[in-house]
Amino acid sequence: MLVNEKIAIEHGLKSDEYKKICKLLKRIPNFTELGIFSAMWNEHCSYKSSRIHLKKLPTKGKNVIQGPGENAGIIDVDDGDAIVFKIESHNHPSFIEPYQGAATGVGGIMRDVFTMGARPIANLNSIHFGSPQHKKTKNLLRGVVHGIGGYGNCMGVPTVGGQTSFDSSYNGNILVNAMTLGLVKKNKIFYSKAAGLNKPVIYVGSKTGRDGIHGASMASASFDDKIEEKKPTVQVGDPFTEKLLLEACLELMAGDSIIAIQDMGAAGLTSSSIEMASKGNLGIEIDLNKVPCRETKMTPYEIMLSESQERMLIVLENGKEELAKKIFDKWNLDFAVIGKTTNTKNIELFFDKKQVAKIPVNTLVENSPMYDRKWKKSKLPKKIKFEKSKLKNLKILQVLKKVLSSPNICNKEWIWRQYDHTVMGDTIQKPGGDSGVVRIHGTDKAVAATVDSSATYCWAHPLTGGKQVVCETWRNLISVGAKPIAITNCLNFGSPEKEENMGEFVECVQGIGEACKYLEYPVVSGNVSFYNQTKEIGIKPTPAIGGVGLIKNYKKMITMNFKEAGNQVLVIGKTEGHIDQSLFARLVLDEKNGPPPEVNLFNEKNNGETLLNLIEKNYIKSAHDVSLGGIITAISKMCIKGNKGIELTIPKFLINEIEYFFAEDQGRYLIEVSKEDLKNVIKILDKNSVHYDLIGKIIDNDMIINQKTKVTIDELKSYNTNWLKEYMV
Repeated sequence: MLVNEKIAIEHGLKSDEYKKICKLLKRIPNFTELGIFSAMWNEHCSYKSSRIHLKKLPTKGKNVIQGPGENAGIIDVDDGDAIVFKIESHNHPSFIEPYQGAATGVGGIMRDVFTMGARPIANLNSIHFGSPQHKKTKNLLRGVVHGIGGYGNCMGVPTVGGQTSFDSSYNGNILVNAMTLGLVKKNKIFYSKAAGLNKPVIYVGSKTGRDGIHGASMASASFDDKIEEKKPTVQVGDPFTEKLLLEACLELMAGDSIIAIQDMGAAGLTSSSIEMASKGNLGIEIDLNKVPCRETKMTPYEIMLSESQERMLIVLENGKEELAKKIFDKWNLDFAVIGKTTNTKNIELFFDKKQVAKIPVNTLVENSPMYDRKWKKSKLPKKIKFEKSKLKNLKILQVLKKVLSSPNICNKEWIWRQYDHTVMGDTIQKPGGDSGVVRIHGTDKAVAATVDSSATYCWAHPLTGGKQVVCETWRNLISVGAKPIAITNCLNFGSPEKEENMGEFVECVQGIGEACKYLEYPVVSGNVSFYNQTKEIGIKPTPAIGGVGLIKNYKKMITMNFKEAGNQVLVIGKTEGHIDQSLFARLVLDEKNGPPPEVNLFNEKNNGETLLNLIEKNYIKSAHDVSLGGIITAISKMCIKGNKGIELTIPKFLINEIEYFFAEDQGRYLIEVSKEDLKNVIKILDKNSVHYDLIGKIIDNDMIINQKTKVTIDELKSYNTNWLKEYMV
């Protein structure tokens, strides 16, 4: 069946893209070929609106083994060990069908990691929902959390950290970003680059069905009124099969049979075969009659575009087929030789002994569209002149209660209790801290991981917001005693065809790049998710950053809970009283304008490295970064976690106590130090020109503020823990 421009447009291609396809092929594509082009040239797979900007990100570093361009990034963590990690979005499917959308997002990112030879050791997530008052929010939250837990728990991989936020901009388009870390020996890493001629191409895993067809194309379009009709494009996951696939792949990887391996993710067999061929500068020939199918009368178009889960494509060494088949038979998984590598540099498909597609691989990859879209630069908003008298009249306890019980600050235990965070027995810091931490099994080393985003700051000023979210992951890693090594990013934005949205993307990427370069904290993997909007209403720009760091001796790991009465508490970093765009300003003053807090990269690096030095010298008893909600919010959480009180006295500054306690100035940490070590700590801080404020002393009970306001720890707990539990009843 030959196609016309109308059918191409129905597949999500533009008119000029269809004409380009005809020109490259020197003919009109048939229906199957058009489906393949629509899958490979959509935004989700081709990065056609983002590639030009992503190239500017720093991706190299002394610990980087593999940067962007593979299934996942890889960093060196010493002693022959490497960590494979990546974050990816599954936003559109999760809004349509929250359980399966979230579950298959987790399954997909785990396959990206174990396809490189790594055993997954930790999962994290960044999930964002609409206003709590919106009619869909509660069910979407429940479905997504159950989906994440259902898949990760069945796989036996701990979920050790994450982030959950609520904002009305996600009412029509929630975000579900899943991150996985895996452990591999440096000499046993596998890549997706096909090599050699006439090598067998093997299909393994589950059978192919009609679920997920056009999933990647659906993820590259805005939602409309017919959203419910898109449920058939959401894949259905089976974590038990994926567990078998993981074990079978790792067993085969223990030998020397595999030349290349690639999971079948977005666009299924299409993207996996074409990416392998492209990277190896080869062709691939596939007999579609040999693809294991679970539904009858599937067409070549359906087989190539299916996004059925738990499948892999492998290029094997000749003569290893029987050995490999025995392994997959043992694990009760499908195994089929479906094709071979060729020197034609074409993807050639056969069905019922007829050639049903023949496309030069470079037309699908190197010749895919790349757009330098128009974009609008954002101006830094003017600072708000807050009325000092209005601030002075506020009761600090009432403000603190409102902040601690707000949806974006409240305790998220209802969520992470549904995730198995201790399976595998190596989790040494569970969710609820600054970073999740897992020990590298059988060693003294541990890996810390965190995921953060800051849509409010990025919406106010994308360049500053992009820098800030990188710095927040940096601080979260340092707060547990980890040296930050590298990041992965999931860049969630509205339509790139709108100049405002494209501007948000370009400047956020610029900010991310500047921060990563200065902090020597490179980007090794990631994902772009555009078209996060319903009709004309888009989300706030939400780049989610996953940071990974190393603790060389896990016994030096730091937690945030206050430890001992009599110890001193210091704020590291200067507090100027920046409340524009703060949670306090939005929640208490109903002020949504103004600039985000300034990011000083020199101070971020200097403060963080100095804190690591103090941790190495065993001077720090507890630490926590200061971010959303300011100093008093961070202190409250340290009190709650440690079940200890504090006598707080703010320094005699020009700013009042409300500004001091609720400001969101960047580059700050809270640290607990013993009285005996205080002198040495101050000496090191002074030597490194790090600003600090001595603001309190830990006591057994109550938070006492400026000798006049008192609140019990039980009251703080009730403010912080009740909202989400009551909301989800």
